[in-house]
Amino acid sequence: MQPSPDSHRPKLAVLAGPTGVGKTELALGLAERFGAEIISADSMQVYRYMDIGTAKPSSEEQARTPHHLIDLIDPDQDFDVAAYLELARPLIEKMSHAKVPILVVGGTGFYLRSLLRGIFEGPGRDQKIRSRLKEEALSKGREALHARLAKTDPIAAGRIHPHDLFRVIRALEVYELTGRPISSYQAEHGLSDTPYDYMLLSLNLPRQELYARIASRTRQMFASGLFEEVEGLLARGYSPQLKPLQAIGYKQVVACLFGELSQAEAEAEVIKQTCRYAKRQLTWLRSQPRLVWHEGGLDESLQKTVADFWAG
Repeated sequence: MQPSPDSHRPKLAVLAGPTGVGKTELALGLAERFGAEIISADSMQVYRYMDIGTAKPSSEEQARTPHHLIDLIDPDQDFDVAAYLELARPLIEKMSHAKVPILVVGGTGFYLRSLLRGIFEGPGRDQKIRSRLKEEALSKGREALHARLAKTDPIAAGRIHPHDLFRVIRALEVYELTGRPISSYQAEHGLSDTPYDYMLLSLNLPRQELYARIASRTRQMFASGLFEEVEGLLARGYSPQLKPLQAIGYKQVVACLFGELSQAEAEAEVIKQTCRYAKRQLTWLRSQPRLVWHEGGLDESLQKTVADFWAG
């Protein structure tokens, strides 16, 4: 199955969904069924040496169909959504020109939204405001800034993780500069035309089943060597304060290695925080237009939906 040659915009089948829901398995099934290649939209899988805690597709899984935008940089290198788009967009154009079916897979909403709608630039920057907010984060903690954002812009606060200091500061900066929440600007921006002809699918499961899968996967990560993976990162000289090592899973293992948590406490905390993250992902997905929910595996209904889309 190939994209329609008459389409004037690249066709993207996008498979999203909360963490732990089973995107990798379903994506591989779709890619093999239709001869598609997978473009990752995961902000953590771009890092080398971070495989277990990011639930990165294994080497065997990656060998089943071509994967792109995985293992791009080292953990101490800067990477953001702009860098992601600089790589993703030419890749999409190349694959589309070659008539390769494109399957974008990931749960990082900011990457998906920016890929499909472009980056929201918004009002200008104010370095004084940014410096003051950074100092406040150092003195009072990132959670304090996020709590303030929740009062002024609860929609944005629901989308932004409390530890994502850059985006929290940007949202507060926009509010201070304009008196309007950044979410209102983003809503207006979301009405703009997309450069792609896309179909947005989200894999979903009943809440308790999803949480049970998250708990099982977390225990498997610990059993498969998550501690050893983090120890290896630290042995390479990477600081535990690096942003990637503050992500769910890595942060708790670092705390355990430094004697701040027991292994049982670390595992329980990872499960709790991952379930909370999945809930935020679902909240974001429900706000997306043109979203098609799917529960289950690679059934005939899903195959027909995808085949009809790629056939135009």
